[in-house]
Amino acid sequence: MYVDRIMTRIVLQVTEDARVTQMAALMRDHHVRHLPVVRDGRLVGLVTSHDLERVSPSPVTTLSVGEVNYLLGQLTAARLMRTEVITGSPDTLVEEAARLLRQEKIGCLPVVDQDRKLLGILTHEDLLDFFLDITGCLLADTTRIAVHLPDTIGQLGRLLAAVNEAGGYIATVVSPLHPDQTGLRIAVVRYRADDPRALNQRLRDLGYDVLTETLPRDATSAVAATQ
Repeated sequence: MYVDRIMTRIVLQVTEDARVTQMAALMRDHHVRHLPVVRDGRLVGLVTSHDLERVSPSPVTTLSVGEVNYLLGQLTAARLMRTEVITGSPDTLVEEAARLLRQEKIGCLPVVDQDRKLLGILTHEDLLDFFLDITGCLLADTTRIAVHLPDTIGQLGRLLAAVNEAGGYIATVVSPLHPDQTGLRIAVVRYRADDPRALNQRLRDLGYDVLTETLPRDATSAVAATQ
């Protein structure tokens, strides 16, 4: 999947003549930490909340409020912005974008076209929403199981086939490549089924080591009501 599928398209942005006080108000009122700086719609820099904190007066300053406001009013985005900005393109893979954010220790990835026109911005929140989506965490009607598997060819396929044959519909699958301390691989599967408890027991009868299970919310509520 590419970043243009999950990026924020409506981007709060400023021009080079934006004052520090204006940018601080924008970040506060809109709950953002990054402001792309544009010239004729093209990205020329980035101002972050850390940049604003860096120029904020110390609590022990001897300047008056009026003097502080005057000095801050003279500072513009052009003087404060970072001009070397790591960017992505609309066809940057989501995982590559995540690697950049992690490796470069940056809080966002502006998305631009070949002419540096700002198309959107990818933030940690966008990536978190994507993670929640692909792992199915927000699906209330699914059962989640974690299963130990030998780290050999075909094992994951056999597990998924067993779930299907027992009446389950696979919603999501996550299986990190590296085995855990036991030398076995873990597969985390979310599925829909009429009787998830029976399906999980069927997997155990087939010899699968089901480590954890989380039943659908409605099924959990029904069990609690009978106890």
